[in-house]
Amino acid sequence: MDIVMIGAGMVAQTHVLALRDNAVGARLVGVLGRDAERTRAFSAGASETLCYDVAALAALGTGADGAILITPPDARLEYAQGLAAAGVPTLMEKPVERTLGAARGIVDLYAQADVPLAFCFQHRTRKAAQMLKAWLDAGDLGDVVHVEMRVPWWREQAYYDAPGRGTYARDGGGVMINQAIHTLDLGLWLAGPVAVLQAMMRTSPLHQMEAEDIAAALMTFCSGATGVLSATTTAYPGEAESITVTTTKARAHLEGDSLRIDWLTGEREDLSPEGASDTGGGADPMAFTHAWHQSILEDFVTSVAEGRSPIAPPAEALHVHAVIDAMERAARSGTTVEVVQ
Repeated sequence: MDIVMIGAGMVAQTHVLALRDNAVGARLVGVLGRDAERTRAFSAGASETLCYDVAALAALGTGADGAILITPPDARLEYAQGLAAAGVPTLMEKPVERTLGAARGIVDLYAQADVPLAFCFQHRTRKAAQMLKAWLDAGDLGDVVHVEMRVPWWREQAYYDAPGRGTYARDGGGVMINQAIHTLDLGLWLAGPVAVLQAMMRTSPLHQMEAEDIAAALMTFCSGATGVLSATTTAYPGEAESITVTTTKARAHLEGDSLRIDWLTGEREDLSPEGASDTGGGADPMAFTHAWHQSILEDFVTSVAEGRSPIAPPAEALHVHAVIDAMERAARSGTTVEVVQ
Protein backbone atom coordinates (compact mmCIF):
# COMPACT_ATOMS: atom_id res chain seq x y z
CA MET A 1 0.00 0.00 0.00
CA ASP A 2 1.36 3.42 -1.02
CA ILE A 3 0.57 5.85 1.78
CA VAL A 4 0.48 9.63 2.06
CA MET A 5 0.88 11.18 5.51
CA ILE A 6 -1.00 14.40 6.25
CA GLY A 7 0.63 16.29 9.10
CA ALA A 8 4.27 16.51 10.17
CA GLY A 9 3.93 17.22 13.87
CA MET A 10 5.03 15.51 17.07
CA VAL A 11 3.91 11.96 16.28
CA ALA A 12 4.94 12.00 12.61
CA GLN A 13 8.39 10.50 13.23
CA THR A 14 6.81 7.63 15.16
CA HIS A 15 4.76 6.81 12.07
CA VAL A 16 7.87 7.00 9.89
CA LEU A 17 9.61 4.44 12.11
CA ALA A 18 6.49 2.26 11.99
CA LEU A 19 6.55 2.44 8.19
CA ARG A 20 10.26 1.63 8.14
CA ASP A 21 9.74 -1.60 10.07
CA ASN A 22 6.32 -2.70 8.81
CA ALA A 23 5.99 -6.22 7.44
CA VAL A 24 2.98 -5.73 5.15
CA GLY A 25 4.49 -3.74 2.29
CA ALA A 26 3.34 -0.23 3.28
CA ARG A 27 5.38 2.60 1.76
CA LEU A 28 5.30 6.32 2.51
CA VAL A 29 5.14 8.12 -0.84
CA GLY A 30 4.49 11.67 0.31
CA VAL A 31 4.00 14.05 3.24
CA LEU A 32 1.66 17.04 3.29
CA GLY A 33 2.15 19.68 5.97
CA ARG A 34 1.02 23.23 6.65
CA ASP A 35 4.55 24.72 6.51
CA ALA A 36 6.24 24.06 3.16
CA GLU A 37 9.81 24.43 4.42
CA ARG A 38 9.22 22.23 7.45
CA THR A 39 7.50 19.63 5.25
CA ARG A 40 10.46 19.54 2.85
CA ALA A 41 12.85 19.05 5.76
CA PHE A 42 10.69 16.34 7.27
CA SER A 43 10.33 14.54 3.93
CA ALA A 44 14.09 14.63 3.44
CA GLY A 45 14.59 13.08 6.88
CA ALA A 46 11.93 10.46 6.17
CA SER A 47 13.64 9.61 2.88
CA GLU A 48 16.88 9.02 4.75
CA THR A 49 15.19 6.88 7.40
CA LEU A 50 13.22 4.80 4.89
CA CYS A 51 15.99 4.57 2.27
CA TYR A 52 13.68 5.65 -0.55
CA ASP A 53 12.32 8.97 -1.80
CA VAL A 54 9.41 10.55 0.05
CA ALA A 55 7.86 13.54 -1.71
CA ALA A 56 7.02 16.82 0.01
CA LEU A 57 3.49 17.51 -1.22
CA ALA A 58 1.98 20.92 -1.85
CA ALA A 59 -1.58 19.61 -2.05
CA LEU A 60 -3.57 16.47 -1.38
CA GLY A 61 -3.46 14.22 -4.44
CA THR A 62 -5.52 11.16 -5.27
CA GLY A 63 -2.79 8.71 -6.25
CA ALA A 64 -2.20 7.04 -2.88
CA ASP A 65 -3.71 3.72 -1.79
CA GLY A 66 -4.05 4.88 1.81
CA ALA A 67 -3.53 7.83 4.11
CA ILE A 68 -2.35 8.49 7.65
CA LEU A 69 -4.08 11.61 8.95
CA ILE A 70 -2.29 13.11 11.96
CA THR A 71 -3.17 16.82 11.90
CA PRO A 72 -4.42 18.53 15.06
CA PRO A 73 -8.16 17.86 15.40
CA ASP A 74 -9.10 21.40 14.36
CA ALA A 75 -7.47 20.79 10.96
CA ARG A 76 -9.02 17.36 10.37
CA LEU A 77 -12.32 17.89 8.54
CA GLU A 78 -11.08 19.35 5.24
CA TYR A 79 -8.63 16.50 4.67
CA ALA A 80 -11.14 13.87 5.77
CA GLN A 81 -13.62 15.23 3.25
CA GLY A 82 -11.04 15.04 0.44
CA LEU A 83 -9.85 11.55 1.36
CA ALA A 84 -13.35 10.12 1.73
CA ALA A 85 -14.45 11.67 -1.57
CA ALA A 86 -11.37 10.21 -3.30
CA GLY A 87 -12.02 6.76 -1.80
CA VAL A 88 -8.71 6.66 0.11
CA PRO A 89 -8.69 4.32 3.15
CA THR A 90 -7.52 6.32 6.16
CA LEU A 91 -5.73 5.61 9.43
CA MET A 92 -6.48 8.55 11.71
CA GLU A 93 -4.79 9.68 14.91
CA LYS A 94 -6.88 10.34 18.00
CA PRO A 95 -9.04 12.19 18.75
CA VAL A 96 -11.39 11.97 15.78
CA GLU A 97 -12.32 15.64 16.22
CA ARG A 98 -12.78 18.17 19.02
CA THR A 99 -16.39 17.38 19.89
CA LEU A 100 -18.61 14.32 19.72
CA GLY A 101 -20.79 15.93 17.06
CA ALA A 102 -17.81 16.77 14.86
CA ALA A 103 -16.41 13.28 15.37
CA ARG A 104 -19.73 11.78 14.24
CA GLY A 105 -19.56 13.98 11.14
CA ILE A 106 -16.16 12.64 10.11
CA VAL A 107 -17.14 9.02 10.72
CA ASP A 108 -20.33 9.56 8.70
CA LEU A 109 -18.28 10.95 5.78
CA TYR A 110 -16.39 7.68 5.44
CA ALA A 111 -19.45 5.52 6.07
CA GLN A 112 -21.48 7.27 3.39
CA ALA A 113 -18.58 6.96 0.93
CA ASP A 114 -18.03 3.30 1.97
CA VAL A 115 -14.33 4.02 2.56
CA PRO A 116 -12.36 2.12 5.26
CA LEU A 117 -11.49 4.16 8.35
CA ALA A 118 -9.35 3.08 11.32
CA PHE A 119 -7.94 4.83 14.38
CA CYS A 120 -4.61 4.95 16.19
CA PHE A 121 -5.67 3.46 19.50
CA GLN A 122 -2.40 1.59 19.48
CA HIS A 123 -2.53 0.56 23.16
CA ARG A 124 -4.87 -2.19 21.99
CA THR A 125 -1.91 -3.82 20.24
CA ARG A 126 0.29 -4.08 23.34
CA LYS A 127 1.09 -7.71 24.05
CA ALA A 128 -0.09 -7.60 27.66
CA ALA A 129 -3.36 -5.93 26.65
CA GLN A 130 -3.89 -8.54 23.95
CA MET A 131 -3.38 -11.32 26.53
CA LEU A 132 -5.86 -9.78 28.96
CA LYS A 133 -8.43 -9.21 26.20
CA ALA A 134 -8.17 -12.85 25.10
CA TRP A 135 -8.66 -14.12 28.66
CA LEU A 136 -11.68 -11.86 29.22
CA ASP A 137 -13.30 -12.74 25.89
CA ALA A 138 -12.83 -16.45 26.53
CA GLY A 139 -14.49 -16.13 29.94
CA ASP A 140 -11.42 -17.50 31.72
CA LEU A 141 -11.53 -14.66 34.26
CA GLY A 142 -15.27 -14.78 34.80
CA ASP A 143 -17.48 -11.69 34.66
CA VAL A 144 -16.13 -8.16 35.01
CA VAL A 145 -17.17 -6.61 38.34
CA HIS A 146 -15.13 -3.39 38.58
CA VAL A 147 -12.61 -1.46 36.48
CA GLU A 148 -10.06 1.08 37.74
CA MET A 149 -8.28 3.29 35.20
CA ARG A 150 -5.40 5.53 36.32
CA VAL A 151 -3.35 7.98 34.22
CA PRO A 152 -0.82 9.63 36.59
CA TRP A 153 1.12 11.55 33.94
CA TRP A 154 3.19 14.72 33.97
CA ARG A 155 3.56 17.52 31.44
CA GLU A 156 5.75 20.58 31.89
CA GLN A 157 4.28 24.03 31.34
CA ALA A 158 6.41 24.31 28.20
CA TYR A 159 4.25 21.57 26.68
CA TYR A 160 1.14 23.73 27.09
CA ASP A 161 2.91 26.86 25.93
CA ALA A 162 2.80 25.53 22.36
CA PRO A 163 0.15 27.51 20.41
CA GLY A 164 -3.30 25.99 20.83
CA ARG A 165 -2.28 23.09 23.05
CA GLY A 166 -4.71 22.42 25.86
CA THR A 167 -7.39 24.63 24.30
CA TYR A 168 -10.91 23.74 23.22
CA ALA A 169 -10.51 25.50 19.86
CA ARG A 170 -7.58 23.36 18.66
CA ASP A 171 -7.50 20.23 20.84
CA GLY A 172 -11.06 19.95 22.08
CA GLY A 173 -10.00 19.80 25.72
CA GLY A 174 -7.18 18.75 28.00
CA VAL A 175 -6.02 15.56 29.69
CA MET A 176 -9.04 13.45 28.75
CA ILE A 177 -9.21 13.99 25.00
CA ASN A 178 -5.43 14.24 24.52
CA GLN A 179 -3.71 11.89 26.99
CA ALA A 180 -6.15 9.71 28.94
CA ILE A 181 -8.20 8.92 25.83
CA HIS A 182 -5.85 5.97 25.18
CA THR A 183 -6.35 4.41 28.62
CA LEU A 184 -10.08 5.07 28.48
CA ASP A 185 -10.27 3.39 25.08
CA LEU A 186 -8.35 0.40 26.37
CA GLY A 187 -10.62 0.11 29.41
CA LEU A 188 -13.71 0.21 27.19
CA TRP A 189 -12.19 -2.35 24.81
CA LEU A 190 -11.61 -4.70 27.73
CA ALA A 191 -14.82 -4.13 29.72
CA GLY A 192 -17.38 -2.93 27.19
CA PRO A 193 -19.41 0.27 26.80
CA VAL A 194 -20.37 2.69 29.58
CA ALA A 195 -24.05 3.52 30.24
CA VAL A 196 -24.00 6.35 32.83
CA LEU A 197 -21.40 8.32 34.79
CA GLN A 198 -20.59 11.12 37.18
CA ALA A 199 -17.48 13.28 36.70
CA MET A 200 -15.24 16.11 37.87
CA MET A 201 -12.85 18.06 35.63
CA ARG A 202 -10.53 20.84 36.85
CA THR A 203 -7.56 22.98 35.85
CA SER A 204 -4.90 22.90 38.57
CA PRO A 205 -2.55 25.73 39.67
CA LEU A 206 0.33 23.70 38.20
CA HIS A 207 -0.54 24.60 34.61
CA GLN A 208 -1.58 27.73 32.78
CA MET A 209 -4.02 26.31 30.24
CA GLU A 210 -7.64 26.62 29.20
CA ALA A 211 -8.84 23.03 29.52
CA GLU A 212 -8.58 20.48 32.34
CA ASP A 213 -5.42 18.82 33.61
CA ILE A 214 -7.30 16.76 36.23
CA ALA A 215 -10.31 14.55 35.53
CA ALA A 216 -12.14 11.85 37.46
CA ALA A 217 -15.24 9.77 36.85
CA LEU A 218 -17.48 7.14 38.42
CA MET A 219 -18.97 4.87 35.76
CA THR A 220 -21.59 2.19 35.35
CA PHE A 221 -20.96 -0.10 32.39
CA CYS A 222 -23.76 -1.51 30.26
CA SER A 223 -22.88 -4.92 31.70
CA GLY A 224 -23.64 -3.67 35.22
CA ALA A 225 -19.96 -3.47 36.21
CA THR A 226 -18.72 -0.31 37.90
CA GLY A 227 -15.67 1.77 37.05
CA VAL A 228 -13.43 4.53 38.38
CA LEU A 229 -11.20 6.76 36.27
CA SER A 230 -8.52 9.19 37.49
CA ALA A 231 -6.44 11.10 34.96
CA THR A 232 -4.01 13.98 35.27
CA THR A 233 -0.92 15.60 33.79
CA THR A 234 0.07 17.02 37.19
CA ALA A 235 1.58 13.81 38.66
CA TYR A 236 5.30 14.71 38.61
CA PRO A 237 7.48 13.03 37.44
CA GLY A 238 4.90 10.82 35.71
CA GLU A 239 4.17 7.11 35.97
CA ALA A 240 2.84 4.42 33.68
CA GLU A 241 -0.91 4.36 33.26
CA SER A 242 -2.75 1.35 34.63
CA ILE A 243 -6.02 -0.55 34.35
CA THR A 244 -7.14 -2.96 37.06
CA VAL A 245 -10.01 -5.30 36.22
CA THR A 246 -11.70 -7.10 39.09
CA THR A 247 -13.69 -10.14 37.97
CA THR A 248 -15.58 -12.96 39.64
CA LYS A 249 -12.45 -15.12 39.47
CA ALA A 250 -9.44 -12.81 39.71
CA ARG A 251 -7.92 -9.33 39.78
CA ALA A 252 -5.98 -8.43 36.64
CA HIS A 253 -3.59 -5.47 36.82
CA LEU A 254 -2.37 -4.02 33.53
CA GLU A 255 0.34 -1.37 33.96
CA GLY A 256 1.93 -0.07 30.79
CA ASP A 257 2.81 -3.26 28.96
CA SER A 258 2.97 -5.44 32.08
CA LEU A 259 0.21 -7.77 33.32
CA ARG A 260 -0.30 -9.51 36.65
CA ILE A 261 -3.25 -11.73 37.54
CA ASP A 262 -4.11 -12.55 41.17
CA TRP A 263 -6.58 -15.43 41.26
CA LEU A 264 -9.10 -15.66 44.09
CA THR A 265 -7.65 -19.12 44.75
CA GLY A 266 -4.46 -17.42 45.97
CA GLU A 267 -2.34 -18.08 42.90
CA ARG A 268 -0.51 -15.27 41.08
CA GLU A 269 0.59 -15.13 37.45
CA ASP A 270 2.98 -12.61 35.95
CA LEU A 271 2.25 -12.60 32.23
CA SER A 272 4.37 -9.58 31.34
CA PRO A 273 5.92 -9.95 27.89
CA GLU A 274 9.58 -9.30 27.24
CA GLY A 275 10.54 -5.88 25.99
CA ALA A 276 8.00 -3.83 27.99
CA SER A 277 8.43 -0.15 27.13
CA ASP A 278 7.97 3.33 28.55
CA THR A 279 4.57 4.81 27.78
CA GLY A 280 5.21 8.56 27.46
CA GLY A 281 3.85 9.45 30.89
CA GLY A 282 6.65 11.85 31.85
CA ALA A 283 7.97 15.17 30.59
CA ASP A 284 8.88 13.64 27.21
CA PRO A 285 5.52 12.73 25.62
CA MET A 286 7.30 10.78 22.87
CA ALA A 287 9.17 8.41 25.20
CA PHE A 288 7.51 5.27 23.91
CA THR A 289 8.25 2.58 21.35
CA HIS A 290 7.04 2.88 17.77
CA ALA A 291 6.21 -0.85 17.80
CA TRP A 292 2.59 -0.18 18.85
CA HIS A 293 2.09 2.21 15.92
CA GLN A 294 3.70 -0.38 13.68
CA SER A 295 1.17 -2.95 14.83
CA ILE A 296 -1.78 -0.60 14.29
CA LEU A 297 -0.42 0.30 10.84
CA GLU A 298 -0.04 -3.36 9.88
CA ASP A 299 -3.56 -4.10 11.12
CA PHE A 300 -4.90 -1.17 9.06
CA VAL A 301 -3.20 -2.34 5.86
CA THR A 302 -4.28 -5.96 6.26
CA SER A 303 -7.83 -5.01 7.26
CA VAL A 304 -8.20 -3.01 4.04
CA ALA A 305 -6.76 -5.85 1.96
CA GLU A 306 -8.99 -8.46 3.63
CA GLY A 307 -12.13 -6.31 3.77
CA ARG A 308 -12.48 -6.75 7.53
CA SER A 309 -12.96 -4.38 10.45
CA PRO A 310 -9.75 -2.89 11.91
CA ILE A 311 -8.77 -3.44 15.53
CA ALA A 312 -9.96 0.09 16.40
CA PRO A 313 -13.06 0.71 14.25
CA PRO A 314 -15.06 3.96 13.94
CA ALA A 315 -17.97 2.93 16.18
CA GLU A 316 -15.63 2.21 19.08
CA ALA A 317 -13.69 5.43 18.53
CA LEU A 318 -16.99 7.29 18.72
CA HIS A 319 -17.87 5.60 22.01
CA VAL A 320 -14.65 6.91 23.58
CA HIS A 321 -15.67 10.39 22.44
CA ALA A 322 -19.17 9.82 23.83
CA VAL A 323 -17.78 8.93 27.26
CA ILE A 324 -15.57 12.05 27.30
CA ASP A 325 -18.54 14.15 26.17
CA ALA A 326 -20.61 12.68 29.01
CA MET A 327 -17.81 13.47 31.48
CA GLU A 328 -17.82 17.09 30.36
CA ARG A 329 -21.61 17.33 30.69
CA ALA A 330 -21.57 15.65 34.09
CA ALA A 331 -18.77 17.90 35.36
CA ARG A 332 -20.68 21.02 34.30
CA SER A 333 -24.02 19.90 35.72
CA GLY A 334 -22.86 18.05 38.82
CA THR A 335 -25.31 15.27 37.98
CA THR A 336 -25.26 11.69 36.73
CA VAL A 337 -25.60 11.65 32.92
CA GLU A 338 -26.19 9.05 30.25
CA VAL A 339 -23.53 8.27 27.67
CA VAL A 340 -25.17 9.06 24.34
CA GLN A 341 -23.36 8.02 21.18
